[in-house]
Parts: sequence; C-alpha cells; structure tokens
Amino acid sequence: MTILGYLLAFMVAIGVLVAVHEYGHFWMARRMGIGVLRFSIGFGKVLWSRHGSDGTEYAISAIPLGGYVKLLDEREGPVAPGQLAEAYNRKPVWRRILVLLAGPFANFLFAAVAYWILFLAGVPALKPVIGEVRVGSPMAEAGLVSGDSIVGVGGKPVTTREGAVLAILDGLMDDAPIELRVRGDEGAGSERSVNLRIAPEERRLLTEPGELLPRLGFDFWYPTIPTRIGKIVPGSPAAQAELREGDVIVAVDGAPVADFPALVRIVQPSPGKTLAFHVERGDERFVVPIEVEAQREGGRMIGRIGIQPVTGLEVPEGMRALERYDAIPAAGRAVTKTWDMSVLTVRMIWNVATGDVSVKNLSGPINIAEYAGFSARQGILSFLSFLAVVSVSLFVLNLLPIPILDGGQVVYQLAEVVKGSPLSDRAQAVGQQIGILLLLVLMSFAFYNDLSRLFS
Repeated sequence: MTILGYLLAFMVAIGVLVAVHEYGHFWMARRMGIGVLRFSIGFGKVLWSRHGSDGTEYAISAIPLGGYVKLLDEREGPVAPGQLAEAYNRKPVWRRILVLLAGPFANFLFAAVAYWILFLAGVPALKPVIGEVRVGSPMAEAGLVSGDSIVGVGGKPVTTREGAVLAILDGLMDDAPIELRVRGDEGAGSERSVNLRIAPEERRLLTEPGELLPRLGFDFWYPTIPTRIGKIVPGSPAAQAELREGDVIVAVDGAPVADFPALVRIVQPSPGKTLAFHVERGDERFVVPIEVEAQREGGRMIGRIGIQPVTGLEVPEGMRALERYDAIPAAGRAVTKTWDMSVLTVRMIWNVATGDVSVKNLSGPINIAEYAGFSARQGILSFLSFLAVVSVSLFVLNLLPIPILDGGQVVYQLAEVVKGSPLSDRAQAVGQQIGILLLLVLMSFAFYNDLSRLFS
C-alpha cells in the first residue's frame, strides 16, 4: 500500500470515529432540548455545509483530524429571547452531563457493534500453543515446555494467542505471580497450573512494544518456515549478491540452517560481518559471500540481508481457533470484549502515569495511520477490528478528567453542583490551559515514539 493509501485509511478511520463521537453529543443534546448550531466533521475552514430542517448547520471542515458540535450557549454568543430555553448553559446540570457523556459512550457502543459483527462473521485466530522455550527464561522456570497450550491466565479461560497475550499484559500490572493454566500435548488430562514469576525490575521492560515474548523467553508455535526466498528487497545486500526468489539457503558459514527463524538468529546478531551463504538453485549449489547490513531497531543494531520467506504456509486445523457466535451470544460476547478492552486501557494509562508501564506504548497519528493502512490492506473485517480498538481508546481517553476533554467538562459540572454556581471564567480558563499542557505532553511522547519507530 502506498503512503497515500495509508493516509486515506487513516482519514477514513478518524472521520468515522469522530462522526460517531460527535453524533453521540448531537443526539443527546437534541433529546435534552438543547439547540445545536453546527455539527462539523473536521476543524478549521468550512468546506461544505447545509442547514437542516432542524436549524442545525451540518458541515465538513478542512482539517480532518477531529470534529465538534456547537451548541446554543449564552457564554459563546448572543441568544435570541425566544431560544433561551434551548441554551446549554440554562439546562440543569444533569442534562449537561448526559450530553457530555454521550460522545464517549457512542464510541463504546460503536466498538461493541463492531465486535458483534466480527463475532457473527467469525474471528479467525491461532491457538496459544507454546513453541520454543529458552532455557533459564521465566517461562522455562515456570515449567512450560514446547507443545504446551495456555488455556487460562489469572483464573480466566483463554482460547487465542491475542487473548493470552492481553491477559498476561494485564497480569503484569499486578505485583504478584501470574497464574497460568496449561495443558500438555497429551490432552485435557494433562492440565496443570503454574506460576509465572517476574522480577519487579523486569515488569516495565516487558510492557515495551515487541518485548513481551522475547523477555519471557518463549514464542508461540508457528509452522516450519523454509529457507526458500520469497521476496528480495531491492537494493539490499541479497539483491546486490544476485540472489533470486526461489533460492534456498541451506547453510551459513558451513553450518546447516533448518528453517527461516534459524537463519534470522544467525544474521541478526551479525551486523557488518561478511557471511558465506550456501545456496541451492534448482540442481545447482554454490556459496556466495554477503556483507550483512546494519540497521537500528529500537536501541540496538541488528543485521539484515533483505530477504523475506515464502508466504501462504498451511496451518494445521488443530492449531486454528475461530470465535463465532449466533446473534444473541455474539452481542453478549461483544459487550464483554469491549468492557474488558476498556478496563485494560484504563489500567495501562494509569500504569504509564505511575511509571510501571513503558511510555513507549503511547502511539501518535503516524503509528495509527500505519496500523490503519495495514488493517485496511488485510480486508474489511481487519479494518473493523482496528476501528473497534481505537474507538475503545477514544471512549476511555475522553472520560479522563482533563479539562479540555469531555471528562474534564463533567468535573466542571460537578464542581458547579458542589459550589452552587458555575465556576468563574478565570478558573475554567486556567483549567483549559492545564488540559492543553497535559495533552501537549502526551502528544509529544506519542510523536517521539512514532518518529523513533519510523527512523529505526
């Protein structure tokens, strides 16, 4: 997918989710008898608008990274005497709070509906079967071996790799061993419980992107990936050495390689070195020296020669999982999934704030656009799953008690109840400035993470 494709997928995602959020505010405002002057998708200059029979101006604005609903409010402009009863500031506090909460809960509802559609269609996944376990690692010390299946984490059943990983991440935020329910390859009769013990200083490192499985010392089972070259990156060392798609690498420096991961384990630790690759091409066999290219990944340099394995490998039926339900059970599962993801998001945010979870988990627009484009390329169901995850994030983030967000505005309304009158304009302005500062700090971390991932 081109950069334009990623950008388009990002704009569609943001447009849909913002429209849902703002429609929540709009719908509730109308139900509460509050006048709505404008419903805009996007900020800035209005590119297109029309006035509905309800008196609301519906608009699309130039900057497609948000949106807003402009309510009738005496604090923002003069209100005709005949419309004073519809002014937001004249409505009871409970009505104003419902309008503020409706936006985030519209995102919650959207995520639940998205998951409901996914569970109706069927969500294909892989079972959490353990592959390689590194000697001396936390997983090895817990007693897990290759072929074991994780069937429960923290007392809750798991059936997919995604479920197992999310449950382990959730467990990392508690200062206690993580209980795993494991089934050996002999079947149900071989189930046992083990405790995964993580040193306190390791817990934060495990939450960094891409570090969970390597630091726990295991990988999930994958089908054997042959060392046949499926794709060569143009301009890479492999391309310069005139390797071809379909070539099979059988050994490196005289040592046989069994599969593609074994080849990676030889090449990655060898940046800048020249290795001798033994290659089969049809009936021909030859040796070609290749200088391994050094590339930065995170905080370390790794080696690459610019080849990718063949794709489309067959996964045995016994390793596949399919989450599919009828309409009513799917609805219940969708709400549970949305709630569980919301709770996990809240816990992650809190632990980022306390320093127990890596701040590298914060993602900005570049990373979100990358995921949007990738999921769109995988198909409509993958893109819908991506929208559900981001919608859950918007639900949680907008409820944070930061003055510029819906949650902060709810705090203002509650303060009015306690005080007996609205907060002063100065107090609200100071709160807005603090909110903007907090968001700028979060955005700075997110942009830094984006750029670090991009340039590494």
